[in-house]
Amino acid sequence: MTLNGDNPFLNLKYETALENLGEDYYDQVLAAEFPQHILRFRNDDLLTQLGLLASRVDDLHFIEAFAKFQGIRPFLALRYHGYQFGEYNPFLGDGRGFLYGQVRGIDGELYDFGTKGSGRTPYSRGGDGRLTLKGGVREVLAAETLHRMGVKTSRCLSLVETGEALWRGDEPSPTRSSVMIRMSRSHIRFGTFERLYYIKRPDLIKKLLDFVIDIYYPEIDPNSPDCYGLFYHELVKRQAQLAAQWMAAGFCHGVLNTDNMSITGESFDYGPYAFIPTYDPGFTAAYFDYAKRYCYGNQPLMVRINLEMLQLPLMTTISPGNLETALNHFDDYYQAAYTQEMLKKLGLHGLTEEGNELVNVTVDTLKKSQVGYHQFFINLMTEINKGWWEDEATILENSDLSDINWKNWRQLYHKILSQISPDHIDKMRETMNKFNSKIPLLRPQIESIWEAIANEDNWQPFNELLSKIRAK
Repeated sequence: MTLNGDNPFLNLKYETALENLGEDYYDQVLAAEFPQHILRFRNDDLLTQLGLLASRVDDLHFIEAFAKFQGIRPFLALRYHGYQFGEYNPFLGDGRGFLYGQVRGIDGELYDFGTKGSGRTPYSRGGDGRLTLKGGVREVLAAETLHRMGVKTSRCLSLVETGEALWRGDEPSPTRSSVMIRMSRSHIRFGTFERLYYIKRPDLIKKLLDFVIDIYYPEIDPNSPDCYGLFYHELVKRQAQLAAQWMAAGFCHGVLNTDNMSITGESFDYGPYAFIPTYDPGFTAAYFDYAKRYCYGNQPLMVRINLEMLQLPLMTTISPGNLETALNHFDDYYQAAYTQEMLKKLGLHGLTEEGNELVNVTVDTLKKSQVGYHQFFINLMTEINKGWWEDEATILENSDLSDINWKNWRQLYHKILSQISPDHIDKMRETMNKFNSKIPLLRPQIESIWEAIANEDNWQPFNELLSKIRAK
């Protein structure tokens, strides 16, 4: 059955902004053909953002556009390099995906549809260009959880199982295959600029900078004599804020190479990620990160280092002094953002001096006590009541927080509550609810979800978990 003429995805007004940059930045590629097409996930929330009514978008529309890849627009595999675990790699690029198209959301912003698992490209380096179904399931869960917690992130628009048997060293094989569409602000990476420096094309760096500022930094006047310096300063700020969001969310990305850093300051590409079970700065998501380079506690530092590495290609256009001045603000931006992100989780957004103290005491107590990181905030959100204003001993009285460190935390939390009217309790609940997930997305839970799919083709636990993650 074909729905081509009525397919709302094929009738969107696609733009050619990145394509217009020219073939110095990408290669035109073809999509793979798959023996099977089963829609396993569709993101109706994103349909609204695209101005589409979910009731008028059929499952077959997703399959036709995003698994069979019908349509006439060229698909672009983007070229980039990157520092991977500190070593420069000039053999990267979109190896199992491409830019499907760019389209305006109802907010007026330009969004990318990017594939993952859509077949070989010139940058596949001997790989099959495919995505395992488990990898697709994990990315859907990560993106929706982070979005629910207020993290600036790409999201999955669709996930289609494609009926091939894949062999992987890090999964029981053969394993099932899939193709995913990721919707993000941009697929331009730090590594996109690093490649242009490597091939000695400062002219292409400047051309790409002009494009990025025009599309993704509209607040910067392109006619300003310091527009490039202002861009880098804003990028530093955005990346500091993103690192703070990850840390507050208890999220460990796992592989913060420069090719996994978006030029817009948006989180994307979730491979070996994990959410911390307890507050442990040394927690590592990637089993192959033996030196703990990208452990949970190192994430702000690694983001800063990646920004410093990006200075090399940017020096062809921006003065070293301007770059260094901007980067020197990173730590202050990060600390201010982290404090506010944590205060939101505590229901106390907007505090200043006392807020810093409360965040420090909260983190220190979580670290020493090793209680469940996410469960602590869930309990805070669900148990808060006006009795907490009257008696500090009632604060989280139903939780196992008998340690002396928690007594000190209760005293400080109660002191701050006493300065706020109990009538603000609903506003506090609303803030907590907005920035805390109601269910922790931990490794055992993800494995349980996958076992149901792998062993019984049972998708009910996956769908139920998504509903819980998204619940307001």
